[in-house]
Amino acid sequence: MELYLARSGLQVEDLDRLNIIHITGTKGKGSTCAFTERILRSYGLKTGFFSSPHLVQVRERIRINGQPISRELFTKHFWRLYQRLEETKDSKSRVSMPAYFRFLTLMAFHVFLQEKVDLAVVEVGIGGAYDCTNIIRKPVVCGVSSLGVDHTSLLGDTVEKIAWQKGGIFKHGVPAFTVPQPDGPLAVLKERAEQISCPLYLCPQLEALEEGGPPLTLGLEGEHQRSNAALALQLARCWLQQKDHRGIGELTASRPSLLQQLPLAPVFQPTSHMRHGLRDTEWPGRSQVLRRGHLTWYLDGAHTSSSMQACVRWFRQALHRGERRGSAPEVRVLLFNSTGDRDPAALLKLLQPCQFDYAVFCPNLTEVSSTGNEDQQNFTVTLDQVLLRCLEHQQHWRHLDEEQASPDLWSAPSPEPGGPASLRLAPCPPHTHSSGSLVFSCISHALQWITQGRDPVFQPPSPPRGLLAHPVAGSGASVLREAAAIHVLVTGSLHLVGGVLKLLEPSLSQ
Repeated sequence: MELYLARSGLQVEDLDRLNIIHITGTKGKGSTCAFTERILRSYGLKTGFFSSPHLVQVRERIRINGQPISRELFTKHFWRLYQRLEETKDSKSRVSMPAYFRFLTLMAFHVFLQEKVDLAVVEVGIGGAYDCTNIIRKPVVCGVSSLGVDHTSLLGDTVEKIAWQKGGIFKHGVPAFTVPQPDGPLAVLKERAEQISCPLYLCPQLEALEEGGPPLTLGLEGEHQRSNAALALQLARCWLQQKDHRGIGELTASRPSLLQQLPLAPVFQPTSHMRHGLRDTEWPGRSQVLRRGHLTWYLDGAHTSSSMQACVRWFRQALHRGERRGSAPEVRVLLFNSTGDRDPAALLKLLQPCQFDYAVFCPNLTEVSSTGNEDQQNFTVTLDQVLLRCLEHQQHWRHLDEEQASPDLWSAPSPEPGGPASLRLAPCPPHTHSSGSLVFSCISHALQWITQGRDPVFQPPSPPRGLLAHPVAGSGASVLREAAAIHVLVTGSLHLVGGVLKLLEPSLSQ
């Protein structure tokens, strides 16, 4: 990565000018970044924000003051960087151009330096130790959000191995913060910090920062976001403190760490800027609700077991608040896909207590034709491969439906050992509720069937043919047309959520 950086016209030392906040984690690192960026922007600072993946447009990955850079700015920097790398490639080298994510990381650094941001919030891509963002040598502060099992083929198959990778972003003398973790991975983070001489602190719960003042309002829904907000407050305050900024929050009585593995981060009264930043944070595709007439869309890109537990908890609470108390029927629909080396059966089992009337599966393709948004295309797999995986998801769902009929086979999903209690799901008794399931070849076809012409954005489904001729499709169509309300949970993949958002909100593609 250093060679690519040098070929692009920058040295590692140039990145020190960006006053970087470097954030990793398995769950919530993107939301933590969003909270942190919005808090510091509320102080009048000019912010850069590099994140991944994007939902609709690749430009979303590089933001200035919370907004994706313009098409013109993206195009200018893309071709400037491409030409520099083309001019400096070595004919003897096999790799003349960096891979996709590395290229965008380099591009983000160039954009932030040219735009003269006061700070840059940089989200790790995968892991930490060997991630290309770890070329950063002198961040102002580092953060580690909740840890779990994901990307096992790259990071390891235990939370402890993954914690070792995440702790790779720690730097000598640079303060770092983390949230409560299971004992094993927390011990690994502590050991990594000690080896590097990095001061590592444990964030107190958000409740501790609310004592003596009004409750904090978060712009992102879900109980699990409170942990992300607590981490963001510490990161923002530390950055302000390191930069000798005034108005960083008055310290209150500190409490000893209950885990006694790490020193506790400061307990302080959040300032008005911090409160406004938390309240005004927006981060599409995470615990997001869109209401459109008779349809309510619940969008959350959960794709690990623990994040799916948090998603289910949020969805059930949102349903309780949003369902009408009339006699007309309301319908619950699941739209799901899962990719990579994740365990779809485990994720689908966690979704069973939601008692969906229909489960719909489709690939992360907005359209079957090749004319769709190429920013959302995955060129490493074929249509046949992704459709086969969707059919496997459907089989898992049907098997789980059959299990529901037997009380002996049902058990409540359990959190990861030592995981936060807020993610526990209340046990749900066995029930005989079963759901119809369907597979569609793209997101557009799935949404046409779900909406049944009740959303002006989508045309009613064509006359039955192919998959639409399935008996469930026919009987479900009349149920959906007559329902007083339709509640649709879209989850399992951020790319699926992005495709749905692109179709629901066409302006996002502009």
